[in-house]
Amino acid sequence: MDSRDVAMGLMFLSQSAVGILGNFSLFYYHLVLFCNEGTLRITDLILRHLVIANSLVILGRGIPQTIAAFGLRYFFSDFVCQLILYMQRVGRSVSIFITCLLSIFQNITISPVNSCWKYLKVRAPKYIGFFISLCWILYMVVNSIFPLYVLGKWNRKNLTEKRYLRYCLFIVPDKITNSSYATFFVFPEVVFSLLMIWSSGSMVLLLYRHKQRVQHIHSIKDSPRPSPESRATQRILVLVGSFLSFHTLSSILNVCVTLHFNPSWWLVNTNALISMCFPTVSPFFLMNHNSILSRLCS
Repeated sequence: MDSRDVAMGLMFLSQSAVGILGNFSLFYYHLVLFCNEGTLRITDLILRHLVIANSLVILGRGIPQTIAAFGLRYFFSDFVCQLILYMQRVGRSVSIFITCLLSIFQNITISPVNSCWKYLKVRAPKYIGFFISLCWILYMVVNSIFPLYVLGKWNRKNLTEKRYLRYCLFIVPDKITNSSYATFFVFPEVVFSLLMIWSSGSMVLLLYRHKQRVQHIHSIKDSPRPSPESRATQRILVLVGSFLSFHTLSSILNVCVTLHFNPSWWLVNTNALISMCFPTVSPFFLMNHNSILSRLCS
């Protein structure tokens, strides 16, 4: 076994372990809050679905890549291979949507009563569950079309259409299918990313104005610690910055892997590592981030 494969396998294993631990900790953290408070907050509901989506990405990417790096190649059947790719796509799409939804909901929550969001502050909690369910159903249905198409073409004799992903085989789709896939997945991801930038920018502006209004209180207390507004702003910027960096880089690498019929070892593994970065680190950002915003709202 090549030493670089062992090193890469250990990296995938470590990242998967940290990601699962982080998402489980986020779930446990809000479960404890629910037990102490006795009520289920909307953010808890959103974060539970985010944990599920992140776990799908980590398990669908990390476990197969780890096993392949340690020497087992093409050990999955055709059905299991398509199921793994299906988990990856659904998890990634839902994770991006729910992260955007969480940002927009927090923006509505911390907005002043007399703002343009005053009607949504009352109505939004009633529809969050509906939008999350619709997102899961939509992406599960749309993503199922692609595996069914691939399985329908699996018996073709033209081997140039097949690509080897180390742990399974993958049918290279035609141009029409690629265009359809880009329309259904890439375009919404860009829209959700822009919405998250706008929502996060609005929250930062609101927190800055709030800090200016209560500046005299902070000066009287003369506390050496940063204000809650400053800490919340920092966590928003870190969360958005990591989201945009990892997803943009992952999208670019995905395009590179798709365009190359036989992508290099480094390109494939780097793409897999980057695609799991945000689902791995986001739970650690969100645990303290949401508690700070909750205190500001109250």
